[in-house]
Amino acid sequence: MKIEILGMGCPKCRQLAANAEAALKELNINGEVSKVTDIGKITEYGVMMTPALVVDGVVVSAGKVATKDEIKKIISK
Repeated sequence: MKIEILGMGCPKCRQLAANAEAALKELNINGEVSKVTDIGKITEYGVMMTPALVVDGVVVSAGKVATKDEIKKIISK
């Protein structure tokens, strides 16, 4: 599973990354969390508000910090 955090590195972006890593760990899912800070790549996803959460190439959340529990629901589907 590949999880990308789209954003410029603000505190909200860092919190979203931490929440994603915690969700993976709690579900015992082997996955990679990476941060995308390149504005060109962010807009390629069609994201206008950051932070955004991308799971396996699909934007699942944008403009807010998804909680660990919200992320767990998304990635366990």
